[in-house]
Amino acid sequence: MSDLHAEKILVLDFGSQTTQLIARRVREAKVYCEIHPYDMSIEAIRAFAPRGIILSGSPSSVHDHGAPVISPEVFDLGLPVLGICYGMQLATHLLGGTVEHSDHREYGPAALEIDEPGDLFRGLAPAPATHQVWMSHGDRIEALPPGFVRIARSGASPVAAMRHEARPIFGVQFHPEVVHTEIGRDLLRNFLFRVCGCSASWDMASFVETAVADIRRRVGGERVICALSGGVDSSVAALLIHRAIGRNLTCIFVNNGLLRKNEAETVLAFFEQSELDVRYVDASARFLERLSGVDDPEKKRKIIGTEFIRVFEEEARRLGDVRFLAQGTLYPDVIESVSFKGPSATIKSHHNVGGLPEVMRLELVEPLRELFKDEVREVGAQLGMPEELIHRHPFPGPGLAIRVLGAVTPERLAVLREADAIVLEEMKASGWYRRTWQAFAVLLPVRTVGVMGDERTYDHVVALRVVDSVDAMTADWTRLPYDLLARISNRIINEVRGVNRVCYDVSSKPPATIEWE
Repeated sequence: MSDLHAEKILVLDFGSQTTQLIARRVREAKVYCEIHPYDMSIEAIRAFAPRGIILSGSPSSVHDHGAPVISPEVFDLGLPVLGICYGMQLATHLLGGTVEHSDHREYGPAALEIDEPGDLFRGLAPAPATHQVWMSHGDRIEALPPGFVRIARSGASPVAAMRHEARPIFGVQFHPEVVHTEIGRDLLRNFLFRVCGCSASWDMASFVETAVADIRRRVGGERVICALSGGVDSSVAALLIHRAIGRNLTCIFVNNGLLRKNEAETVLAFFEQSELDVRYVDASARFLERLSGVDDPEKKRKIIGTEFIRVFEEEARRLGDVRFLAQGTLYPDVIESVSFKGPSATIKSHHNVGGLPEVMRLELVEPLRELFKDEVREVGAQLGMPEELIHRHPFPGPGLAIRVLGAVTPERLAVLREADAIVLEEMKASGWYRRTWQAFAVLLPVRTVGVMGDERTYDHVVALRVVDSVDAMTADWTRLPYDLLARISNRIINEVRGVNRVCYDVSSKPPATIEWE
């Protein structure tokens, strides 16, 4: 848990696909917040010391067997509480109201009528005006808990919002965090500022100041090595730690044999111009040897994560007395690697979270662990990082190993490197690189029949993945112009030996992930 800011909002996650959007909206209002599993203990909540608590939505019904439930003590902490959808129904259920399955379910847009224009709805037009909100529920509240009053309704929800008459406990049946709820941001800001008393003091300048102090306090005069990949996350982490401890930081750039074309040379050339102490380690042979014959994505990630740590530990021994290893771990890495239901529901193990070995000699320093990608880019700007580096597309820690589907071999990596280089060249030349979140090629574990020069071919298939996103928690496939897609496809097929077919991935996240493995 973070001590980076005195004003914190706690989001308890019950499994909604939009829980991360709640955190995004709170941070956009310049209030710090964290997402934690619904079963966080009362003691841990007290220790976290939030200004308020938000209960997320859920795919569950409060009447389901094994539905996620919190302790009723949450409502006795004296803290403001806002229940959203399932969070409102759970509050009703636990506090003595009645929640029933509805014959008139609401999914999608609905017209909200406000009965009370104060508190959550202050500044918004009351009845008879209506506001479009986004609903997603099959249950509804039939009887309010003792002490609660209705403050809004919709066509299928006689209680679309409620509040306690004496305590700062609120509930809304709709989802204020999604863009389809036109009053959502205003409602959340009312909860944060009017109800919780927050002051909108969370920004990246304050983050840098407090993070530097935190690093100095934790590290003291000890030596730190930083896992530097040349991507935005590790570079920002390195610059932040360097500001805190200066020469006591040594950055290790490991070539694991899974980098993009000319990546090592490009990264080293950039950091030669910085004040960072960067050391290059070519460990490509050992990584590829460990990955030989492995085609399971989770095994790949864990092998790569373990091998990285082993390399860093060896380099630490060469440097002498090193106690800490710094990484550019981000909040989406943490959320996806540790599900609200526990490890059994983990989406994937990120190499620097779930992919780490259980026993490590080095202690981790992860100054960006609570940030989303766009916030990290803001930190980079605060630290004076060049625009070119700030806006580099994300590149996964396991590298091309999770873009070569199936077994990883030098030959297959060579094919993918050439195809990927063409994708990036054309995206940059067309101006689309800065307009998208991520663009890359994937080598599929299948071959298809083709014809080249009047001869039959039986060669590889490359898939193109280009997505729009803000923080990688959700993403939509990018509608690239057909002529750009045609140019990329023609170049790959004509210039990359062994490829005779190119496909375009038109799936969003969810249900797909951005990376294929």
